[in-house]
Amino acid sequence: MSAKLVAENHSALHAISEEVTPEEFADGTVKKLVSKMREALRTYNAEGFVGVAIAAPQIGVAKRVFLVEDQSKERDDSLPSLVAINPTLVKLSRTSTLLGEGCLSVPERYGAVKRHTKVTLRALDEKGEEYERGAAGLLAQIFQHECDHLDGTLFIDRAEKVWHKEDLDDVTLSEAK
Repeated sequence: MSAKLVAENHSALHAISEEVTPEEFADGTVKKLVSKMREALRTYNAEGFVGVAIAAPQIGVAKRVFLVEDQSKERDDSLPSLVAINPTLVKLSRTSTLLGEGCLSVPERYGAVKRHTKVTLRALDEKGEEYERGAAGLLAQIFQHECDHLDGTLFIDRAEKVWHKEDLDDVTLSEAK
């Protein structure tokens, strides 16, 4: 059975996700979940848009797991591939900026969202080992977006302005300010 993205109104996308337990690492639940998430991310393609990250709620599983795996072949500064389990943003920069943002779960819309320019993430990897990772730019934005998913928040809930994707050619981010 392949993992599919759930619709925007799915309850998992609007609930606070549960922590992953040590038993779920031990019994293979985490491994299966990460595998299903990877498959859903790799098979996503909507009119040329590809994904860079996915959270478990996006496939209908309300667990605190996300992964970053850039599906773009054109990006100059490639993103690291990583899994974040029970993640917490432990540090946020004072500075923030308005950024363009989209989401696999809200495929028809794009928005302008205020995000911290730098963050530090603390999480467990697939083996249950704790790590900390600082991030700036796109990776910092992704960490914040995915952590929002785990708290039941979609980018459209935070966006200062939202556009329909078909209108994007006529829009600049400066219009959102």
